[in-house]
Amino acid sequence: MKKWLFRIILSILAVVLIAFFGFFTYAQFDYEPSVLLMENVDVQKIESDGEGLIFQPEAPNGKGIILYQGAKVEEEAYAYLGQTLSEQGFLVSIPRMPLNFGILGSRTAEAVITEHAEVEEWFLGGHSLGGVAASFYAEDPSPKLKGLYFLGSYPASDFSESDLAMLSIYGEFDGLSTVEKIKESRQLFVEEATFMEIKGGNHAQFGLYGEQKGDNLAEITPIDQQDQTIATLIKWINEN
Repeated sequence: MKKWLFRIILSILAVVLIAFFGFFTYAQFDYEPSVLLMENVDVQKIESDGEGLIFQPEAPNGKGIILYQGAKVEEEAYAYLGQTLSEQGFLVSIPRMPLNFGILGSRTAEAVITEHAEVEEWFLGGHSLGGVAASFYAEDPSPKLKGLYFLGSYPASDFSESDLAMLSIYGEFDGLSTVEKIKESRQLFVEEATFMEIKGGNHAQFGLYGEQKGDNLAEITPIDQQDQTIATLIKWINEN
């Protein structure tokens, strides 16, 4: 009897170890910044605060934006968004997440907000799984958090009674966070939430890292989708 129990325990441990190493191996294959990003951003000038990328504005407006990257996407892939938003006066933080999975570091926003005490209002969000991770933090956030946004994503829980401003930007041809899924998630948002569909956009072009498995082809350029995202974010923040 004891031998059978011992074998069962060994089998369970083996499965756990295989799953762990399988996930670890899977996590090593990341989406790197594309050539297009390198052509539009001088990556040599991107600052790092040791915990990720930080984009300091020349003329601060007192507002900050935190962006959690999509699963397995390196934070540099969002540098065009960060750089362009900082040029409009926002301090932008793109934190480095464990194994590039936002859900493994959902509370990272707290450290960013504490580190940059000069920023009066914060807006947190993320792309894909990064948006889900951002919603985890927003369940018990800093009082400085004023808004929660999603790029091809949606919250993990019900925020319909939240005091936070909320924004959802999604692509018409998103093959992962499809238009149908976005519509189904509408009930999780506050009634006053803003929803904006990018015509011709897809899932991967919220970052600049090339094509993504399971996604559909876009009918607009990546920079066009990025610029529409930036314009929508700025308008939403200024209105809230």
